[in-house]
Amino acid sequence: MKIAVVTGTSTGIGFTTSLYLARNGYQVFAGMRNLGKAEALQTAAAAEDLPVTIVKLDICDSNSVIQAFAEIDKTGPVDVLVNNAGIGGAAPLELVPEDEHKQMFETNYFGSVRCVQAILPSMRERQTGCIVNITSAVGLQATPNQIAYSASKWALECLGEALAHEVYRFGVRVVNVEPGVIMTSIFENSAEQTRYDKTSPYQPIMRRNGKVFSAGFKRSVSPDLVAQAILESITTDDYKLRWPVGADAEGFMAARNTVPSEDWIAMGADLTDDEYNEKFKSMFGIDL
Repeated sequence: MKIAVVTGTSTGIGFTTSLYLARNGYQVFAGMRNLGKAEALQTAAAAEDLPVTIVKLDICDSNSVIQAFAEIDKTGPVDVLVNNAGIGGAAPLELVPEDEHKQMFETNYFGSVRCVQAILPSMRERQTGCIVNITSAVGLQATPNQIAYSASKWALECLGEALAHEVYRFGVRVVNVEPGVIMTSIFENSAEQTRYDKTSPYQPIMRRNGKVFSAGFKRSVSPDLVAQAILESITTDDYKLRWPVGADAEGFMAARNTVPSEDWIAMGADLTDDEYNEKFKSMFGIDL
């Protein structure tokens, strides 16, 4: 049985992916920083008698990463790594404290780097394996009011593409899965890093960013779709690097090569809601 490691598994995409991969033939090691949140996944796995083992894994702590993968290696080499753990937040750059910005990168980018470096030597030597980076739709399109988060996901996008090139001749597959707005608890978890102020000069930007998420909530995209994309990305014979999930992610992906950056930047003008909504729909196919 192949071994898969999934990070950030207490809720949402990581939780769902752990169960989904276990249902489809993988022995899953589900990493989470706080084992006090393990009960829900333990109960769900036990109910279906699924091969899911929860391990303490704080991706921001190098010692924790080393210890976790050393423990996993006792069972066997890792065949699949899903870099899912991450944090969010929404605020104009002017209002984001430096420490908060750094923590976004520490978790969303450097945490994945630590995990990749832990498993890559074995994959390279065995000439097999797959690394899945859960980036974001905002890793495809620079997103105002979410610069710290968007930039960290852009960085992970870059890592995935460049790493895929580096390890191609070793038979190791690297993919980037880019969810749009998915119905998870990331928004509740990032409440302290989300700022909305009706008196702020950035209020129109804040509100419009919120409307993008509201449009996503209305579509109610389930984490199950992300889990399905992950499984397909690691098993298909038709390799591709990027796997957008959701209409918003697909719209952002399509716009990468069709919408000039200058046109997107000009959307920051003092537009009416109708003007902004019309332009946004024409660019990304999303009705706000």
